[in-house]
Amino acid sequence: MRSTAALLTACLVAAPAAADTVAPAQAGEQAAAAASALQSAIEDLRKAQGARNRVAALTRTIQAYESGLGALRDGLRRVAIREAALTALLAAKRDRIGALLGVLASVQRTPAPLLLMHPEGPLGAVRAAMIAQDVTPGLQAEALQLRAQLQELAALHKVQDRSAGILRAGLAAVQAARTDLSEAVSNRADLPKRLTASAAQLGRVADSVKTLNDFAKVLSDQKIGPGPAEPPFADAKGQLPMPVDGTILRHAGEADAAGIKRPGIVIATRPRALVTAPWSATIRYLGPLLDYGNVIVLEPGDGYLLVLAGLDEVYGKVGQVISAGDPVGLMGGREADPGAAGAGGKEGGGAERPETLYMELRKGDTPVDPEAWLAPSRREERHRTKP
Repeated sequence: MRSTAALLTACLVAAPAAADTVAPAQAGEQAAAAASALQSAIEDLRKAQGARNRVAALTRTIQAYESGLGALRDGLRRVAIREAALTALLAAKRDRIGALLGVLASVQRTPAPLLLMHPEGPLGAVRAAMIAQDVTPGLQAEALQLRAQLQELAALHKVQDRSAGILRAGLAAVQAARTDLSEAVSNRADLPKRLTASAAQLGRVADSVKTLNDFAKVLSDQKIGPGPAEPPFADAKGQLPMPVDGTILRHAGEADAAGIKRPGIVIATRPRALVTAPWSATIRYLGPLLDYGNVIVLEPGDGYLLVLAGLDEVYGKVGQVISAGDPVGLMGGREADPGAAGAGGKEGGGAERPETLYMELRKGDTPVDPEAWLAPSRREERHRTKP
């Protein structure tokens, strides 16, 4: 009995010190892997500052950061859930473990000769010894299980502390990269241009129209030169990537909180998310329009117009021909404190994705459902998120 009490006490006391030797649960492993990937993205961000093609390099690394940030926050949510479960489990066991330790400690303090004096004589002493022998393996197993849980809890805390530092470093790096990207896009002079109405003319039209449909009709009626030498846009149906890292919040034709139905989709994004062109296209317009905020209208060819609205910043110039994946702007908002990011956050487009990008696709001045043009994985996401 003495050895059992000593073993149980030793396991409880030694648990935190051995935390590094035990692999954390799956939640901790996922968060640790995401943290490592995000750390790599931060290093790429630093290297991109001096890259020859700075626009492409900065775009790739900002996207890598956004992807890594999402994975890390998801991992930290799982860590927080697992931590809460372990804490509740240990709290539930606290009274039981305390009572058990008290009994064992009292047995340990009893003089050895008295342990041999059983009221029922030698037979009772033998029976008591046999019971103690049966109980000891169970106590050892419970002590080992408790030790593993305490080690896992310590490992989860370690992952959280390391991740907070990586998030802070990543935020500083990506903020600098976004500023550099805006400057690099402004200074880019190697893009082909197509003859279009001037930005000033389009600005006057934007101020005079009453609906997005009217503005799209004006742009559709204006004839411009040949488009990008790319595969026909009509062949892109079912292949387009999302223009931003986000989740479809509202689908074409669904009413918003005010009861207004629009023919495009609303995508929930994180603050300051990078928006890119999903297909090679000519910039037909960029700037404020009606109540849509900053808007960029792209013409990918075959008489289609792609409208992206609700941006905080827009990149490029009217008439420029850009490639698929080129940056076209940034979402607004303010990023949360990195130290608290992901810890207990909610899934979906709520607190984590407070910004919204409106995406509309038109054939001439007639809207078509843009979701049918997204890649299969995004169409599957529509069915998962649709109410």
